[in-house]
Amino acid sequence: MASLFHPHVFSFFIFFFSFVLLGLAGAAAALDRVPEKNRFRFVNQGEFVDAPAEYGADYRAVGVVGSPFQLTFYNTTPNAYRLAIRMGTPRSESVRRWVWEANRSRPVRENATVSLGADGNLVLADADGAVVWSTGTANKGVVGIQILHSGNMVLYDKKGRYLWQSFDHPTDTLLVGQSLPAAGAAKLVSRKSESDGSPGIYSLVVESGQPVLFLEASPSRSLPYFNLSRYHGASTDPAIFECSPRGANISYVLSFGSLSVQTKYDSSLSFLRLTPEGDVEFYTYDDRVYYRAWQKTFALFDEELSGFSACERPSRCGKLGVCEGKMCTACPAAKGTGAWSPACAPPRRRRACRPGASSSYIKVAGVEHFLTRNSEGEGKMTMGECRRRCNVDCDCLGFLYWEESSQCWLAPVLGTLNKVNDPKHAAYIKSS
Repeated sequence: MASLFHPHVFSFFIFFFSFVLLGLAGAAAALDRVPEKNRFRFVNQGEFVDAPAEYGADYRAVGVVGSPFQLTFYNTTPNAYRLAIRMGTPRSESVRRWVWEANRSRPVRENATVSLGADGNLVLADADGAVVWSTGTANKGVVGIQILHSGNMVLYDKKGRYLWQSFDHPTDTLLVGQSLPAAGAAKLVSRKSESDGSPGIYSLVVESGQPVLFLEASPSRSLPYFNLSRYHGASTDPAIFECSPRGANISYVLSFGSLSVQTKYDSSLSFLRLTPEGDVEFYTYDDRVYYRAWQKTFALFDEELSGFSACERPSRCGKLGVCEGKMCTACPAAKGTGAWSPACAPPRRRRACRPGASSSYIKVAGVEHFLTRNSEGEGKMTMGECRRRCNVDCDCLGFLYWEESSQCWLAPVLGTLNKVNDPKHAAYIKSS
């Protein structure tokens, strides 16, 4: 008869008892159901809340509250709702702002529902019952939902541990205490516009503990347009949006990586926002006042607040324009540079692109571009070689060339050209 201490028998018992213990643990979690008092089902219908809201939105309040935050359904276009967390107290006359959204890419309709059932899964379903979004926490031991004073919405178990939290799923906004991990494991993505909450073309990731901003030139290619990580050592630390007291609580500092601003009062009710225009802004809320409760305390591309010029923002002059002293001053064109207007754009090609065919270019001397500030140019090469590379690339709208270093940048996006005093830094815009 085989000995109980035979290695194979012993390994079998270890495996068997481990399997039993795991099964018991899973069964115990399954038995932890959401108490009746913590369950809810809200139908998106009825009157809107009579209060000012960001983006001119209409909204309905869901009964999950952690003042000054509340879960809501809001829309900016008829019958296209997003489940979102609102920031702002009911008694305030100031605008309510949106700091988190569940279904950015898939808005729901009238009579959509949000529910937390006995199994602990928070589910957003459209009017026809189709599940649009959920926390994926069914039978994981959830016993309740709460919005903390920080604005973090959490699903918790009987020991108070968070099994899911909104802070792990940022949209375009970070609240104080919220972080982004390094190496792009999570990121902020702007909304398309004030009226369209779906994901836009700007993103913010963390590299070496610092924010790096990207513009989506195409679905498969993103270009950096602000990169502080180039000036800092390698780091795997996340970046946390923090509010820290300074000088015996006389003032406070809001910071994210190397971006920071000093405020005159406790600014823990603040958020960082990646805007539809590609800027990074800090907003601070004072819940002690009824009027003018919001203050924009920081804007990345505002020289007075950050030291970085508005001309460094790619979209400052729309699709094309020369920017000087915060103003869009000129529109390059084949017939000569003219006054800038929002209609300024790269010349339309009169024929289909043929890789390698000779192209004409409009030269704009004494300008720089977000590519020249945030990425290494190719080189050394002649201007003619740089031009030939743009000729063979149908996605190339123009190129940047620095004579003194013989560096070349091909530009699939043009946007704002920042006026500088060096005529050897030039942009060449493809005109045919």
